[in-house]
Amino acid sequence: MEIAVYKPYGDHEFQSLIERIHPPRVCIDNDTCRNCTIVKVDSANKHGILLEMVQVLTDLDLLILRSYICSDGGWLMDVFHVTDQLGNKITDESLIHYIEQAICASRRGSREVQTCVGRNVRPRHVTMEHTAMEMTATDRPGLMSEISAVLAELGCHVSGAVAWTHNKRAACIVYMEDDLKHGPIMDPYRVAQIQAQLENVVEAHHYEGERRTVRLAAPAASQTHTERRLHQLMAADRDYEQCCSCGYDSSGDDVAHRQKKGSNSTEVKIENCKEKGYSIVTVRSMDRPKLLFDTICTLTDLQYVVFHASISSFESIAIQEYYVRHKNGWTLDSESERRRMIQNLMAATERRVSHELRLDVTTQNRVGLLADVTRVFRENGLSISRTEVGVQGEQAVGTFYVKDTSGQAVTSETLEIVRREIGGTVLVANKSSERPSSQPTNLSNTSPSISTSSSNGKQDNKPGFSLGSMFWSQLEWLSSNFRPIKS
Repeated sequence: MEIAVYKPYGDHEFQSLIERIHPPRVCIDNDTCRNCTIVKVDSANKHGILLEMVQVLTDLDLLILRSYICSDGGWLMDVFHVTDQLGNKITDESLIHYIEQAICASRRGSREVQTCVGRNVRPRHVTMEHTAMEMTATDRPGLMSEISAVLAELGCHVSGAVAWTHNKRAACIVYMEDDLKHGPIMDPYRVAQIQAQLENVVEAHHYEGERRTVRLAAPAASQTHTERRLHQLMAADRDYEQCCSCGYDSSGDDVAHRQKKGSNSTEVKIENCKEKGYSIVTVRSMDRPKLLFDTICTLTDLQYVVFHASISSFESIAIQEYYVRHKNGWTLDSESERRRMIQNLMAATERRVSHELRLDVTTQNRVGLLADVTRVFRENGLSISRTEVGVQGEQAVGTFYVKDTSGQAVTSETLEIVRREIGGTVLVANKSSERPSSQPTNLSNTSPSISTSSSNGKQDNKPGFSLGSMFWSQLEWLSSNFRPIKS
């Protein structure tokens, strides 16, 4: 007997008509809250729009302190409480105008935004004009140095690069152009030559059968956001497999916790709200910039739709609660799907965390610069765990998270040698992933209680911070806060 399966019907022309009749509305409110700027978005809904809006804010290096998401019934009303990196409100009129333009452009599927901001919109390494090299491999000291040295030898000028390491795996994206022609590398023979040389580097220290990939991609009219693409590369490389151990609480719902115990661990809990037909995903972790972006990336790429969400932080701890369903309508019912969700979310919160020494480098841009800088690190016994490199005019700007390969603390003598050999300006920061000291973390006068999980998988008897108690009782209040504004 055949079973008919019905899926929601989507007419793109009808969707486009709705967007023309009801264009997105963006309100930037600096009056309601004393400590932050409130960004309110009211718009027709589509899959992935939440990620696009969060991406606009994080690319401007804004900190999202708190957020409320409501997108049931084909319509979204999202609220973001944001500040700059120093904890100040967003008062620059050109920046406010850019946010309004960019969010509306992302909602309409257009990337054409007039940049009127007197600053660089991050991530500065994102480019669509240059050839992109994507690589995943086993992490080892000197890998980035060897890759950049080969590119320099082959006459490839690096215009931007970003690399992450996690669970002994490494992924990087390098944007490059032909040094002689000053444009993308288009010749098929030359592309094949470069890829073959890079594959040799990656394979040199791998055992037979170990996972590794090297891929060169030509410029495209539309490319995935670089940091989202890094999440995708590491997930495809299965870096999440060692992220958690899973247990069950007394109600039979999954609870995940770090193998190592402590307040710095990430916890993910999944429950089912059978009355409303949602799965409730709660993530508790250390707060940091771009945490919301990383989590939403994972949910979106796993094809889950966020219908309601509440995100807040208290004393550097972030609590994210999502009411989700799969794009096809089902909830997280199977053990394998729950475990997959838990592992992916834990990996997403950890990939950007680096406890190593942070070095901010600014120097004159030139061909082979990345090869020279990474060689200096390698020769002085430093290993790179994460990096972001870009170009601003005639200057090259890079952030490197480094550690001593012997496991010892990096000495001041080593740092002085690195400064001298690299040249330009090298600034040292002791810690990597904390908020700036002036960043407010107490978001309200009353702190929410946090539902935690003990090592035996049993839930502590503490009142939980619940999205249900907020959204279902205060949805009317949330809707009324959207003032009439021009589209």
